[in-house]
Amino acid sequence: MDASNEIAEDISPIIRTYKDGRLERLDSAERVPPSLDPVTGVASKDVVIHPDTGISARLYLPKVGASTKLAVLVYFHGGGFCIWSAFSIPYHRLLNSIVSKANVVAVSVEYRLAPEHPIPAAYDDGWRALQWVASHAEGGPEPWLARERTNFSRVFLAGDSSGANMAHDVATRVGAEGLGGCSDVRVEGVVLLHPYFWGTERLPSEQGRDDGPLIRPEAARNLWMFVSGGAGFDNPRINPLAEGAPSLASLACRRVLVAVAGKDTLRDRGRAYCESLRSSGWGGEVELLETEGRDHGFFVFRPESRDASVLFKRLACFMMSKSKL
Repeated sequence: MDASNEIAEDISPIIRTYKDGRLERLDSAERVPPSLDPVTGVASKDVVIHPDTGISARLYLPKVGASTKLAVLVYFHGGGFCIWSAFSIPYHRLLNSIVSKANVVAVSVEYRLAPEHPIPAAYDDGWRALQWVASHAEGGPEPWLARERTNFSRVFLAGDSSGANMAHDVATRVGAEGLGGCSDVRVEGVVLLHPYFWGTERLPSEQGRDDGPLIRPEAARNLWMFVSGGAGFDNPRINPLAEGAPSLASLACRRVLVAVAGKDTLRDRGRAYCESLRSSGWGGEVELLETEGRDHGFFVFRPESRDASVLFKRLACFMMSKSKL
């Protein structure tokens, strides 16, 4: 058989590799340029964060008064660390919606993808992106993040699927290392939308499924091995509840919102994360939002649905409200 047609690894519906080295990203989307969205009034533009590695971001600014100080949302897109883009149509549409509802300035991070850039490249990029945002508290090059118009005491980290995994990782790193001399910067909250976590021991939602979930257990399992170069399933980055993982008590925020979907293979990981966070001694506020009858990432693919609208409103309320502690 011609090596160009011989499959080396098939992780449907995400990515497929061939023995001649070719990659086929199975679920990708057209990229769109930044714009002024006519529906929401949200403006966007692209910036380079780290020229040496090529890390960039799409910034979103809501239509608000010039004197209004805005909270900051740092968002990491999903795609199993190997597909999708901050510049793709679904995420451009998603961020326009979130920013218009929550009145935040958003930084949607374009990080490096596996397998060309294996884990931990994505995590390192997420960390550099937050550092870049935080540097503007002391004065930086990006006017949309000028300290005169930005409330750096209300920074939110968020993402969906693998991006939610990244948001957790970055928040953990802030707790362990801080943000250098950026004393005015505080991570107020973390939002994990259908987080991609895994582990050696299978949870109920990860076992034999006959309802055809979008991400089957085998795909979720094989994907981590593929993007991480064979790191174990109890590596703290894919299983933050594993023995020896950094304590959730040190998570660098006061509030956490976790959203799961009833039909999602990853549902029980999100639930377990909430339970462990509550019992860790962390002391903050954690909320769990479960959407019955929906599958993984439905709000990305069906943003016009009623359930997606409910999720977006909950997310906006989370970012607009203040801690009770």
